[in-house]
Amino acid sequence: MIHLPTISAQRLADQIQQHGVELIDVRTPAEFREAHLECARNVPLTTLDPHAVMRGRDKQLPLYLICQAGSRGDSACQKFLVAGYENVVNVAGGTRAWIEAGLPVVRGRKAVSLERQVRIAAGSLVLLGAMLGYFWNVNFIGLSAFVGAGLLFAGVTDRCGMALLLARMPWNQCSSASC
Repeated sequence: MIHLPTISAQRLADQIQQHGVELIDVRTPAEFREAHLECARNVPLTTLDPHAVMRGRDKQLPLYLICQAGSRGDSACQKFLVAGYENVVNVAGGTRAWIEAGLPVVRGRKAVSLERQVRIAAGSLVLLGAMLGYFWNVNFIGLSAFVGAGLLFAGVTDRCGMALLLARMPWNQCSSASC
């Protein structure tokens, strides 16, 4: 994996104030609705098409990508790189770093973060597997082992299949009226 350029929240704020930038927020629509940068456009990572984003824009100008904490932004940068677009920059620390720096955001209705949803789902599945294995059939312990292996894979590769699945769930989408 190639590490692409990053920019700090404060430096991005300076860039926005001085020149204006094109900023793509790759979080789920529900996360975007909760808090986002005013100049950001929401294109969820699950539906991101680099060619569609780049259509009609000057490819020499940098494209900034932001997510909640940085890893989905990095994944988005990798997608652009694979598609042949190299002038992409990930916002280090994502929206969380932006807010912690005291920079302004547009706030909307609260949502449960994708990271928290993964922890809830994984914990529930591990507990369910352990309980079913103890009370019903020992083979159900395999469910806990499967989730544990998935978490290990996510930790090593920084790619979480459960997060990608949860991002597509209806509660992480929003109608045009509620966004």
